[in-house]
Amino acid sequence: MRNLKATDVPDLVRILEATGAFNDEEVGVAVELLGIVLNDHAQQDYEVAVAEVQGRVAGYVLFGPVPLTQGNFDLYWIAVDPACQGHGVGRKLMAHVEEQARARGGRLVCLETSSQGSYERTRRFYEQAGYVEESRIRDFYKPGDDRLTYVKRLTVLKEN
Repeated sequence: MRNLKATDVPDLVRILEATGAFNDEEVGVAVELLGIVLNDHAQQDYEVAVAEVQGRVAGYVLFGPVPLTQGNFDLYWIAVDPACQGHGVGRKLMAHVEEQARARGGRLVCLETSSQGSYERTRRFYEQAGYVEESRIRDFYKPGDDRLTYVKRLTVLKEN
């Protein structure tokens, strides 16, 4: 894992589009958040970790501590190049978020996703990573499209 570089953005846009999971508006929001991380060095809400496979950008995760909470982190975006899916890149990105959260006293990692059928594979990925559906707001995104919140409760690492 490494930090985001400006030169990563075109590869990340390609990955976001190639997954087929995100519409144009969602890709636009993802790119806007990448811009915030790159250009607003004072912000503390978002962090990005980039995964590489054989020197090429293979995916990324955007996450951060939730303001006004005690030990709660949100995972906002995760995307893996379809050519790299099924090879552990996503699991490594998730593990990175959890390690970063634990190192800072994190208790929970939360993420939100859609109930739409096109997100079924994504939900299965989260469940296999140990995340549990904690809540559902029906018709949140649009009629028939619920917002699902998944949570993983962390064990905080104790210092030696």
